[in-house]
Amino acid sequence: MSKDSDQSDHIPGTCVFTGEKSQQGLKLNRFAYSLHEAKNREAFNKDPEAYMDSHGLSAWEKQKINEKDYKALVEEGGGSIYMLIKLGAVNGDGLADMGAQQRGQTKEEFVKTRNVPLRQNM
Repeated sequence: MSKDSDQSDHIPGTCVFTGEKSQQGLKLNRFAYSLHEAKNREAFNKDPEAYMDSHGLSAWEKQKINEKDYKALVEEGGGSIYMLIKLGAVNGDGLADMGAQQRGQTKEEFVKTRNVPLRQNM
């Protein structure tokens, strides 16, 4: 999609992950991706503040992570849902939890809108 097309928000209520968003969320996404390694998950769980500081996260990013505000991290922070799912897994939040938050629904309401049953780890 061209920057000149002015269609980055062509679907109302959606947040398109653009190159600009990617650049904006670079530290956040690198932090979240790092959680795929067990040693990093352990370090994060042991001292979340220190681990977030080691990735240079802003006070706003740290606040939203602590609040588990995935919607804000995506829409305002440039977070990639594919990276943030790693953070959700560490926090005990599955994709269904994150999807529900994105849509302003309870997890149960969100699950009812899916066309396929979700596994027990939802």
